[in-house]
Amino acid sequence: MDLLDFKKKPILGILRGAEANIIEPLIETVISAGLKTLEITMNTADAPELIRKTKKICGNRLALGAGTVLTMQDLKSALQSGASFIVMPVLVDEIVGYCVDNKIPVFPGAFTPQEVYQAHESGAAMVKVFPARFFGPEYFRELRGPFNNIELLACGGVTPDNLKDYFASGASAVAFGASVFRKDWLVKGDFEAVRQAVKKFIDGWGRVNIKGGKRDGK
Repeated sequence: MDLLDFKKKPILGILRGAEANIIEPLIETVISAGLKTLEITMNTADAPELIRKTKKICGNRLALGAGTVLTMQDLKSALQSGASFIVMPVLVDEIVGYCVDNKIPVFPGAFTPQEVYQAHESGAAMVKVFPARFFGPEYFRELRGPFNNIELLACGGVTPDNLKDYFASGASAVAFGASVFRKDWLVKGDFEAVRQAVKKFIDGWGRVNIKGGKRDGK
């Protein structure tokens, strides 16, 4: 994963629970919608094989990572399968340390100010604030007061409608998951619905102005 490329389109898709038989049309769908960065969670059935298959399908068209990485075994399986970045719901020092030592972008999860600080100090590429929905964009504005040098990824509760508010309040990136990769859509093979949902996020980012280093929503 090239972090500079990610920051040009800081939208992360989180794919959990997908079946191998739909992965090719699903990946082609999200690429056609404009998504550039995707993680597959390690608590998905046969996640390592799914990551390998996805990597073969997408090539260099997607930055592909692994999420819900909680053990060193998860980490090694993910990297061996082709993941280029690591995402976690919490901070696991051993995992972050390995990633930092090996120059692998890692996004540990945090919620409280203490957790955000510890995750940043551990070497996080960005700190994943999760679940963001409970305090919303205003919480990011408050965090940016003391932590103006810490890059934050908003995860959990971000929508195309409030995306601009998260960026305006100090988020450096946002993530989406089940609201787009809906189980009923995946079961029915309704890839057009997925494409339209992804595109709303991509279009939402396109409407965010970047002025003087501060992100302000139109």
